[in-house]
Amino acid sequence: MNSRLHAFLTYAFRPFFLLNALFAIVIVILWVMVLQGHGPTTLPANTLLWHGHEMLVGFAMATIAGFILTAVATWTGRPPVNGPGLALLVFAWLAGRFVMTLAGLMPAWLVAATDMTFPVVLCVLVAREITGARNRRNYPVLGITVLLALLNLVYHLGTMQLLAGADRLAIYLLIHAILLLITVIAGRVVPNFTANWLRARGATRLPANHPIIDRLTIVVTLAVGIAASAVPTNPVTGTLGFIAALLHVIRLSQWRGLSTLDEPLLFVLHIAYAWLPIGYALMGCAVFDWMFSSATALHALTMGAIGSMILAMTTRVPLGHTGRPLTASRLTVVAYLALTLAVLLRTLGPLIVPDYLLTVEWSATGWVLAFTLFVRVYWPVLTRPRVDTG
Repeated sequence: MNSRLHAFLTYAFRPFFLLNALFAIVIVILWVMVLQGHGPTTLPANTLLWHGHEMLVGFAMATIAGFILTAVATWTGRPPVNGPGLALLVFAWLAGRFVMTLAGLMPAWLVAATDMTFPVVLCVLVAREITGARNRRNYPVLGITVLLALLNLVYHLGTMQLLAGADRLAIYLLIHAILLLITVIAGRVVPNFTANWLRARGATRLPANHPIIDRLTIVVTLAVGIAASAVPTNPVTGTLGFIAALLHVIRLSQWRGLSTLDEPLLFVLHIAYAWLPIGYALMGCAVFDWMFSSATALHALTMGAIGSMILAMTTRVPLGHTGRPLTASRLTVVAYLALTLAVLLRTLGPLIVPDYLLTVEWSATGWVLAFTLFVRVYWPVLTRPRVDTG
């Protein structure tokens, strides 16, 4: 095995972060083509649900796989998942993406079986690492990973007409399960990364975490996710959205985000998390018909919270694990700005520009630019050995 391929398969973040960025570019371009009426005829009939599935199971879960399998090695002290086992997981993800683009031509059961391979193998690997180390603190992470796999199964049961409407329900539950995972993981890493950065600069006022607020935030985030998926227009859902927004604001306000303005690599984590309270507040507004639509709230949570947190984590994690300084390059900062502008265009554009498709195209351009810049900057980082070992 040559040195680059060996390096590429040493940690899960390497193949998943790079391939997923390329996928993020391709899948959004493909979606814009679908909206313009030029999409491939191989896609399934319900292209809206297909788009949601690929942005969640294809895009978001690939990042989750890269992050969790890398973090688990740190949490447990076990060797990282690498080599052939990692290559198998990557191949399963690629196979799933391939069959999903041909879902309009293939038997639904074959698409389901192929696409389920990736989340199932991921669950097996995460379970092996966490339970093998008896790392009970991270059982909730394993639980959410299993939940994502089960929801993907529910989606395919819906596409196979075995559970009517299950595919749509599964997509919404997947969104909120991933938001719940972000709530749990970000609650650990964002204040921790911020505290380490501030300590290195001699600061004595550090981020705080209050267990009661953390638990309440997680519980309400779970509750609003279930309500928004099952009864999206019910006043209870709107009320829970406002409560979730308030709790996330309180939580974020304790993390000293403004003190990190000098380091965009860190500040962007706070910006990404801020889309959670924004999205939940917009959800509340949409339920009560206060100016904003449910689509605006949805994209604030998906493109905003999920997309921005993915870019924030995938630009930070590789630097530390490859022996590089934890600081953002100029192109990386441009990528952050491009994605943030893209989210603003996608959420606020329809209020300003009457041409809906035009706002989607502009937003997609910002998204593609952000991940193209990521590939440009991080290709050598992710494919070469650590700089401090050669």
